[in-house]
Amino acid sequence: MTDPLPRAESARAGMPSPGKPMLSIWRILQMNVGFLGLQFSFGLQQSNMGPIYGFLGASEAAMPLLWLAGPMTGLIVQPIIGAMSDRTDTRWGRRTPYFIVGAILCSLSLLAMPFSQTLWMAVSLLWILDAANNVTMEPYRAYVRDRLDERQQPLGFLTQASFTGAAQTLSYLAPSLLIWFGLSRDSLASNGIPTFTYVAFIVGAVLSITTILWSILNVRELPMAPEEKARIRAMPRGAAATLKEIGAAIAEMPVAMRQMALMKLFQWYAMFTYWQFVVFALSRSLFDTSDPQSAAFREATLINGQVGAFYNFIAFCSGIAMIPIARRIGSKPLHALCLTASGVAMLALPNIGTREMLFLPMFGIGLGWASMMGNPYVMLARAVPAERTGVYMGIFNMFIVLPMLLQTVTMPLYYDSLLGGDPRNAIMLAGALMLAGAVATMFIRLPKAEAAA
Repeated sequence: MTDPLPRAESARAGMPSPGKPMLSIWRILQMNVGFLGLQFSFGLQQSNMGPIYGFLGASEAAMPLLWLAGPMTGLIVQPIIGAMSDRTDTRWGRRTPYFIVGAILCSLSLLAMPFSQTLWMAVSLLWILDAANNVTMEPYRAYVRDRLDERQQPLGFLTQASFTGAAQTLSYLAPSLLIWFGLSRDSLASNGIPTFTYVAFIVGAVLSITTILWSILNVRELPMAPEEKARIRAMPRGAAATLKEIGAAIAEMPVAMRQMALMKLFQWYAMFTYWQFVVFALSRSLFDTSDPQSAAFREATLINGQVGAFYNFIAFCSGIAMIPIARRIGSKPLHALCLTASGVAMLALPNIGTREMLFLPMFGIGLGWASMMGNPYVMLARAVPAERTGVYMGIFNMFIVLPMLLQTVTMPLYYDSLLGGDPRNAIMLAGALMLAGAVATMFIRLPKAEAAA
């Protein structure tokens, strides 16, 4: 099923803005279902890369450096792809070619990952996988801004947040589901990686390509106006022009976007720390072991999948529930409240010694995660000019990868000395940083139209 003519659909909806038809909720869900496959891939990384590195012999202190692929590929790929997609004009659309290329590379990397025989093979594949995900991610964010009327953009971005929660619920829970369906939790391949990890990554590879194809075939991009096509064709081409555009966009960055940088620094340094160390923290708090080769560590990996699935389920539910709340109180105070809930939860998590009680702090972490995936983009969308949506979405996500890169470089310097070499202390540090992010959010000065949205 493809889109009807934009003019006809605009007429039925009362034509709120020229060339941008109002879509039904079902259509908005269809256009964002590709986020399910994209975020399933990210969820597999978050819940499994730490254990995979542990199975292949990595130490806890080395974890931040081994996760370097995420921030580095994001730093390089996101703004470049964002700027390129702003300048793209093909028969398939402006953003669609990037969706397809990214999804294919992502699927191939997911298929290969559990077959890694050495630590550096897994690290190399993660670099390719993260680069592929980033090729898809930024055009997808811009696609929502391109495709939806201004009044529906909060619904579009928070729907993506909800799909993020759904996808990562499934990805975190996948190993436990496979065991419940009959796979042995103790069945290992020759490289020490459990069989359930192999199957989960194969499922992720299939979802990555099929969901993206579903979205782009069912809700196609709107055709560009002739004047927009002429503007794009008149723009200079080549790497130098792309880099120049990125530099100019940074120099002319809206004030509100600049002010979000501190908020993003705190929240993403915290979240990256959480993903890296949560399995190791649970292994100690629940089983008093730090041995990645032990059955207890594998059990901690499965428990993290279960509680991680739960916080992502909370994110899935709250992503949609936040839409009327954001309209009522504004996305800025809502985001600050959600980060506060996440910070309190992370501070409590390492002090919980029973698996049943672990689900309680997941409410707070789920609220924070849903808000991080939606509200900052709602806050940003109206602050940037439409013709630079792609490049500013890419630059905005540098505010994600730069904190991750900073965490990767700095955490090994003080993990043993200040945190005592204890992953539980790393999780508590993440909680404190989430609270700092909530405070920083309240100092952002948003455009008046958004402040009331």
